[in-house]
Amino acid sequence: MSTFRDWIDAAPGARLGLWQALACNYTAEICATLGFDWLLFDGEHAPNTAQTLLGQLQAVAPYPVHVIARPPVGDAVTIKQYLDIGFGTLLVPMVESAEQAAAIVSAARFPPRGIRGVASSTSRASRFGAQADYLATAHERVGIIVQIESGAALAAVGEIAAVEGVDGLFIGPADLAASLGHLGNPRAPEVQAAIDRAFAAIRAAGKPAGIFALDADDARARAAQGFAFVSIGTDIGLLANGGRALLRTCRA
Repeated sequence: MSTFRDWIDAAPGARLGLWQALACNYTAEICATLGFDWLLFDGEHAPNTAQTLLGQLQAVAPYPVHVIARPPVGDAVTIKQYLDIGFGTLLVPMVESAEQAAAIVSAARFPPRGIRGVASSTSRASRFGAQADYLATAHERVGIIVQIESGAALAAVGEIAAVEGVDGLFIGPADLAASLGHLGNPRAPEVQAAIDRAFAAIRAAGKPAGIFALDADDARARAAQGFAFVSIGTDIGLLANGGRALLRTCRA
C-alpha cells in the first residue's frame, strides 16, 4: 500500500472516504468492496480496541483501498500500538498547537527522529521481522494527519500545518461548530466561514486538506473547493438510512 502523500499525489481530484464505526471485520470487508478511495477506522468514538482494529485491518487488506485509523488521543503509547499492528496513516483528533503536532510526529518515529518505542520481530508492520530495513525506513511510510476541530486549532492552523512531518490536516465540522458556540449546527455561517479560513491556511502551507462532508451536496462543494480527501458517510449511516428507507418503502 502506498504512503498517504503518494496516494494523495497520485491523481487529481478529491478522494472519497467512508467512516468505519461498527467495529466489525465483516462489515469492514463489505465496505472495502464498494469502491471508496479510503476507509477511516475510528478508535475515538467507536467501540474499538487494538485487537478489533487488527481484525478489521486484516479483513480489508486484500482490497485496493487506503486505510486510515483515528486513535482516541494522540499519545505516544496509542500511536505506537496502532503503527505496530500495521496502520500506515493516522488521523489524530483534537490537535490545537504546533507543539502538540510536533509531539505526535515524534511519537510516530523511532529514535533518533522521535520517541517511538522500538519493536521489530514482534510487529505486524515489519512482517514480524521479515522486512530487514523496517527500523531504518519505517518513518518514510507513516502518514500523520492532524484534526482541526476547535477555536484554538483555528487560531494556530497555519503553525500546525507548517510542522515537518504533518502530512495533512482534516477539519471536523461537528466539534468545530461546538467549539464556536453552535453545537449541532455545523452549517452556521460562522462555522462555514471558519472552515474556509482553515482551508486557505492549509493550502497556503502546501498541505492537503480533508473534511467530513455534511451531505452529498456539501461533499461536491468541498471537492470543487479543492479538498483533497472527503469523508462522505459512515458505515452506521449506510445501515441505518438503508433500513429506514426500506421500511418506509414497504409500509407505503
